[in-house]
Amino acid sequence: MAKGPMVEVENVVSPGHKYRVDAAKYGAMREAMLAVLPSAPPEMTVADIKAHVVPRLPEALFPGGAKAGWWIKCVQLDLEAKGVLKRSEKPVRLYKA
Repeated sequence: MAKGPMVEVENVVSPGHKYRVDAAKYGAMREAMLAVLPSAPPEMTVADIKAHVVPRLPEALFPGGAKAGWWIKCVQLDLEAKGVLKRSEKPVRLYKA
């Protein structure tokens, strides 16, 4: 089974490890998340992020929002590792750095 273009992502929880994921899905989720996340408090919970990004995602890549939760976490951890996002603790709330 042939796959499309891939992109390497990092994980703030596992420094130094890189993973390869679908570039189109990663790019769509990254764009949607950065469009909705605030730069200052109040931050957004993951549930809030999901509610705001799903309508922005291409239906062809995320039919009915399928797998959006997994991709939110993937992009979150990568952007945290790169210093683009920051989180507050308990409950986790995210915002742009």
